[in-house]
Amino acid sequence: MAEIAAFAGFPMWGVEFYQDLEEDNTREFWAAHKAQWQRDVRDPMRALVLQLEDEFGPAKLFRPNRNLRFSADKSPYKTHQGALAGREKGAGWYLQLGGDGLVVGGGFRAHSPADTARYRAAVDASASGLALEGIVADLEAAGFTLEGATLKTRPKGFDADHPRLDLLRRKEMMALRRVGTPDWLTTPQALDEVRAAWRRVGPLTEWVLEHVATEE
Repeated sequence: MAEIAAFAGFPMWGVEFYQDLEEDNTREFWAAHKAQWQRDVRDPMRALVLQLEDEFGPAKLFRPNRNLRFSADKSPYKTHQGALAGREKGAGWYLQLGGDGLVVGGGFRAHSPADTARYRAAVDASASGLALEGIVADLEAAGFTLEGATLKTRPKGFDADHPRLDLLRRKEMMALRRVGTPDWLTTPQALDEVRAAWRRVGPLTEWVLEHVATEE
């Protein structure tokens, strides 16, 4: 693999490309723009996460094509480029570039019922549950929103009057800040902005690593 250049910002072409891809999600459109996608989306993303690796761990860039085997939507390509940094499967610090701009955050995506079971056990326990409540309140005050699969009703085995029922309904938890397209997006300053956001979400990620992303 060729040496990766230092991160210099995300060209606005990438945002515009994903806006167009939402309208024309075809293999022909992708093939016509693949080389520039590699240069203006993939390579800057690789450069950014590499420069943050010492602090947050190695990052995985997600594949641009979608898994169509179990999807009713047969459009072949994802309409954003995501990356997850960290050393545990499905848990860590997240970054995404798409048609709406940049998204930063962290937490975990459940890869098995066991992940959700460990999460709920930690929410139910007084010390770890209260700690998560405080972390979530701080993140929401800082402009992050909680996302991820959530039950509409209470999970089995928990009382309807549980003090942390809203957290227990969650199967997974990602705290995300949708940054959009600020002026610094196309400059090296984007590296510092992502680093600051990842540090801000660090308490949640550390909570996840302690209580969820552990061996049973």
